Amino acid sequence: QVQLVESGGGLVQAGGSLRLSCAASLSISSINAMGWYRQAPGELRELVARITSGGSTYYPESVKGRFTISRDNAKNTVYLQMNSLKPEDTAVYYCAAMYGSNWSHSWGQGTQVTVSS
Repeated sequence: QVQLVESGGGLVQAGGSLRLSCAASLSISSINAMGWYRQAPGELRELVARITSGGSTYYPESVKGRFTISRDNAKNTVYLQMNSLKPEDTAVYYCAAMYGSNWSHSWGQGTQVTVSS
């Protein structure tokens, strides 16, 4: 099972940017997809970006045009560039690897992102 370690969270003012990184313990080139989720206090965990092994990406409307997911297979690392951050983006952000025929998920430990107004 792949191990994931996120980094890059922190405190930023509204309108600012952050880049999150997710380092995987195994090759990600053959994993179905890599994704970023977030969970705010009292809320359900939600998908904010996903990239498949073929490079196709998905974003919900809430972050489309502001967030960009990318992957570096040589470094087994996935990134989430977040621009024009809003206070409602405040959450713990989790990296996920989706693999196998059942699209099982492996999760990182999460990294806190706080956007002040």
